[in-house]
Amino acid sequence: MGFFNSLDIGASALTAQRLRMDIIAQNIANASTTRTSDGTPYRRKVTVFEERTLNAPFSDYLTESSKDMFIGKGVRVARIVEDNSPFKRVYDPGHPDADEAGYVNMPNVDIITEMVNMISATRAYEANVTAINSSKSMALKALEIGS
Repeated sequence: MGFFNSLDIGASALTAQRLRMDIIAQNIANASTTRTSDGTPYRRKVTVFEERTLNAPFSDYLTESSKDMFIGKGVRVARIVEDNSPFKRVYDPGHPDADEAGYVNMPNVDIITEMVNMISATRAYEANVTAINSSKSMALKALEIGS
């Protein structure tokens, strides 16, 4: 595993966490959206992460020299899925989207959950910035030793 691999892994994590933050911000922004283009309330979205791997032919995995291929290559967002939990029902008979009983289906977005997820994503982002800075610092110290 070389020096640039640690930077690539950190960069992939920064990219994944940034997208996670974007999705969380989208959820918060649509917390009151009762009607989307398909006529239903907004559904909360969640990012699904997976390990980023090297795309190589299967025969490469069989060689002795390819042991380093099994080292992790970072993370990526595999997909963005909708949360299928039920919508919240709120009594608001004056709302344009209220049913006959006066209830409105509201998005399944919980602001507290989204804020906790945002803090988690921020901390993960900060941890990866720290890891990248540590890698850079070690490389600079190694260069100082050589001179």
